[in-house]
Amino acid sequence: MKNKIYYIFSGLVLATTLMVAQERQTKKAEEAFDDYAYAPAIEKYQTLVNKGYTNEQIYKNLGDANYENANYTEAADWYSKLFKTEGLTVEADYMYKYAQSLKSSLEYEASDIWMQKFMAAKAADVRAIKIADNTDYLEKIERQSGRYDIKSLTINSNASDFAPAFNGEQLVFATARDSGNITKYVHEWNNKPFLNLYSASPVSDGYGNAQKLDKNANKKTHESSAVFTKDGTTVYFTRNNSQNGNFSRDAKGVSRLKIYRATITDGTWSNVTELPFNSDDYSAAHPTLSPDESKLYFASDMPGSVGLSDIFEVTLNNDGSVSAPVNLGNVINTEARETFPSVTAENVLYFASDGHPGLGGLDIFATKIEDMGNLNIVNVGKPVNGEQDDFSFIINEETNKGFFASNRDGGQGGDDIYAFIENEEIDLTCNTSVEGLIKDQETGEPLAGAKVTIFNSSNQIVSETLSGVDGTFSLDGDCRDGDYKLVASREDYNDNNKMFAVVRANDTSGVELELEKAIK
Repeated sequence: MKNKIYYIFSGLVLATTLMVAQERQTKKAEEAFDDYAYAPAIEKYQTLVNKGYTNEQIYKNLGDANYENANYTEAADWYSKLFKTEGLTVEADYMYKYAQSLKSSLEYEASDIWMQKFMAAKAADVRAIKIADNTDYLEKIERQSGRYDIKSLTINSNASDFAPAFNGEQLVFATARDSGNITKYVHEWNNKPFLNLYSASPVSDGYGNAQKLDKNANKKTHESSAVFTKDGTTVYFTRNNSQNGNFSRDAKGVSRLKIYRATITDGTWSNVTELPFNSDDYSAAHPTLSPDESKLYFASDMPGSVGLSDIFEVTLNNDGSVSAPVNLGNVINTEARETFPSVTAENVLYFASDGHPGLGGLDIFATKIEDMGNLNIVNVGKPVNGEQDDFSFIINEETNKGFFASNRDGGQGGDDIYAFIENEEIDLTCNTSVEGLIKDQETGEPLAGAKVTIFNSSNQIVSETLSGVDGTFSLDGDCRDGDYKLVASREDYNDNNKMFAVVRANDTSGVELELEKAIK
């Protein structure tokens, strides 16, 4: 009897010890995840799973940690396990991330099924609306595809290389490569060395002789995403929050990203100052300048953001002051990530997003931002976009040459920079289709040769045409949301009109206008 009691007691002690050890390991994994130390979190959670410990939170955090590190195949695997867990009601955002992750394995049919579930669960979400308005998004992407010839640059390393920037003839970029010294500073988000800014010179086969920039540019923190003024005397760039050049964290243990401005004289950076809209409570990163250098666009998760990161703009005043940030709105920004903006000489905004319909991971999109009320967001297509992350796109419209970064298969490092030539200009026009029929009011017979005109709310003509022999007409309307008037007229008939509305660039069809014979 004593032996039996002893064994029972020993078993209870062992079970309790194992439970305490499991709780301790789980807590450490959760702490790493909450501190954005995703690489250690993945290792700690994986150890728990290998020991047979699984639950809803482990699946969620393993999925998210891999998603944030662009390990989309692994993320999809953990999200799959999450949704196979019986009795769970999982938040809609996990459906979206699962659908996105499946695309990276070319599982588009399965992705569409989960995207439909997401749309049903969160119909008012901007991402759901954009999917609903673009059910043929793969066909649209295919129509934009094939316009680029791309090749990998020889300056790529076995680390991450991305965020290319023009600086005269030089190509400036961010890299996690080791400069030759022992790497002391490793970023726990992905277990990679911290980023520095490098510059490469043009050579016969592309760019070479990559050199680390001035010591005032690179500190013991991340530096990336630079943009230079045309005269090369001023640079805006991204750096982690720092004190005296050293890595600095906020109360939550997070080192936020900030945008800095510096003056350049003979290659030396000076007067390095952070811009006034920065904060220790949110990130601002990846600056780009408007063609006249009066505006700065950037990505941020500051208050007022639609999603995880949005594109904002500020005005750069002549006295050096900076206006308050303005969000570019939910035509561009979604509940997901919009980031790495760049603006061309023709005011075309390129940006990366996993909130607009794409091929998987971050895709690159373009829109003309001269008329913010009439934006048309276009996926730039293959081969620039693929199933993984594609981002930090820049182009010189005079030469039709540019660069972007991607973590696609076949690369040399985590992210690689690719050069491209654009063989055909991207089509950013946006038109709605307005179709209908003109009839004789008395006989109901179709009327050929009737003049059909669309007027906007300012009574300006948008477009006009003549009805065909069968009385039908088709017009290109405006994409701008609002009310429009359709007017039909023909000799010997009284004019007639009908109002219609455009919402989210929707087409209008089935319009019928009856014209009454004029009394002479």
